[in-house]
Amino acid sequence: MEQQTTTLYDTDFNLWIEQTVHQLKQGDLQSLDLENLIEEIESMGRSDKREVYSRLKVLFLHLLKWKYQTQKRTGSWKNTIDEQRDQLNLILADSPSLNPYLQAIFADCYLKGRKGAVNETNLPLSNFPVDCPFSLAEILDAEFFPD
Repeated sequence: MEQQTTTLYDTDFNLWIEQTVHQLKQGDLQSLDLENLIEEIESMGRSDKREVYSRLKVLFLHLLKWKYQTQKRTGSWKNTIDEQRDQLNLILADSPSLNPYLQAIFADCYLKGRKGAVNETNLPLSNFPVDCPFSLAEILDAEFFPD
């Protein structure tokens, strides 16, 4: 029967982080839980990418609603657009190396946002352009709201 070892990582994650930070600051590399530390660092990168993808998709959805349902514009839509932009810009400021990733997922996120806009507006898919009508610079620009 295989015995499972329970580590601080498994029982108290916050304490594990504090201990790991302390060990790193002290240069105590021999005591580090390297396996879990590597896993956490890899997870951080994946998490940022998922957040960029999710926020870009939501941003597209609301920009499309803003552009194609002008009579239903609300402060809530504007606030959602602002929040997605703010968060995307914060992530990209912290991790400029994610800019190529943002460009790589741009078209896919637009198509997902387009589908979401159809679902939320009940407008036909044909009302929304197949190709994104916004540039990357426009979608990240706090002053840009499509007419």
